[in-house]
Amino acid sequence: MTQNPVKLADEVVIDRDDLQQILDVLESDGYQTIGPVIREGVMVYGELKTVFDLPVGWTDEQGPGSYRLKKSDTPTLFGYVVGAQSWKKYLYPSVSRLWRSEREGNGFSVIEEKDQFPAYAFFGARSCEISAISIQDRVFNNDKYSDYNYNEIRRKSFIVAVNCTKPAGTCFCASMDTGPKAFAGFDIALTELLTNKRHFFIAEAGSDRGASVLSRVTFRPVTKDDKALALGVHQAALRQMVRRLNTSNLAAIFSDHFDHPQWEKVSGRCLTCGNCTMVCPTCFCHTIEDKTALDGLYAERWRKWDSCFTKDFSYIHGGSIRASEKSRYRQWLTHKLVTWVEQFGTLGCVGCGRCITWCPVGIDITEEASVIMQAPDGVSPSI
Repeated sequence: MTQNPVKLADEVVIDRDDLQQILDVLESDGYQTIGPVIREGVMVYGELKTVFDLPVGWTDEQGPGSYRLKKSDTPTLFGYVVGAQSWKKYLYPSVSRLWRSEREGNGFSVIEEKDQFPAYAFFGARSCEISAISIQDRVFNNDKYSDYNYNEIRRKSFIVAVNCTKPAGTCFCASMDTGPKAFAGFDIALTELLTNKRHFFIAEAGSDRGASVLSRVTFRPVTKDDKALALGVHQAALRQMVRRLNTSNLAAIFSDHFDHPQWEKVSGRCLTCGNCTMVCPTCFCHTIEDKTALDGLYAERWRKWDSCFTKDFSYIHGGSIRASEKSRYRQWLTHKLVTWVEQFGTLGCVGCGRCITWCPVGIDITEEASVIMQAPDGVSPSI
C-alpha cells in the first residue's frame, strides 16, 4: 500500500507490531538507539535493537526515598516513568578528557579533544527530560560559552519522545510546565494507547527528520476517536499528579527568608551525599583534574561530575565557602529555583521527581520549597 509522506506536525497511527520499524529506520540512518532497559532490577538507559529490549509489561512505584519495579497487568512498552539515569549520561558524560599535551623535544604540543561522537537516537524520552535537555542547551551553548563536546553530541542527536500516561508518585512536571505531554524539542512523539482490542501509538512528527522517519514505517491516518482517546489519557495523567510546586515570586521569597529555620531543619536530615545532583537531569557541576605521566611525556586534563553538596566543591584558598550542611542545601535549592533563572532565563528544575525518589532520607523539594514560601514576613535576610 502506497502511503503519502508524513509532513511536519502530522499525526499518524502506528500499530504495536509495526513499532519495530522505527528502530530499524533509525539504525539504517546511522543512529545508535538508546532507550529504557532493565538492569539489576532498575530501569536504566542502554542500547536498543528491538522493542523487546524495552521493559515490556513493567511499571514502577516511586515515593520519597523509594523505588520499585514490578510486573504490570498490561503489556505496555512504556508503563513506567523515569529511573535514576537521565540523558545527560550521553550528552554530558560523567568523565571526559578535555585535552592532552605531549612532549616534543624541549617543548610540548596541546592536542585538543575532539572525539568522533556517535549519533544517538534517544528513544522513550519523557517531556520533563526533553525540557531538561533544552535547559542544558542553554548552559553549554550560550552567548558567553560553548562546550564543543556537548554541542557535537547534541547536534547529532535524534529524540523520540513518549508522552506520560501514568505519572510516578514523585512527579510534579505539571507545576513546571514541562509535561506530562511533550510539546516541543522532539523529532517524534509517541502516545501509547491500549484498549481491549487494540494496542497502538499515535506518532507526531516534531521535525523534518522525524517526518522522514515516519514516512518510512507502516501507519494509518489518525481518527477523531484516536485523538479523543489520547486526550483522555493525557488529562488522566494530569489528574493523577499529586505533587505541586508554586513557582510564583520565588526570587523575592527566597531572598527575604535567607535565614528561615527550615534551612537548619532540613540540614539535620540531609546526608550531603549528592544523590540529588547526580540523578538530576539539569545539574552540571563538575571538577577539573590534571594528570601527568611520571616520565613527563604527556599531561591530560579531565572533567568529572561533582556536586555542590561536597565541602570541597566550594573550597577556595583558606577554606570552604559553604562549610555547613545548611549552607550547601540552601545553595542547591536556591540555585535550582531562583538564581538559575538569573543565569539562563529558566528554572533549573523540570519536576521529574528524581531528587525525591533517590534521596536516601526522602527529602522532598516540593515540601521544602513550600515551607519557605509560606514563611511569615519579617524574617530578615543575612548574607
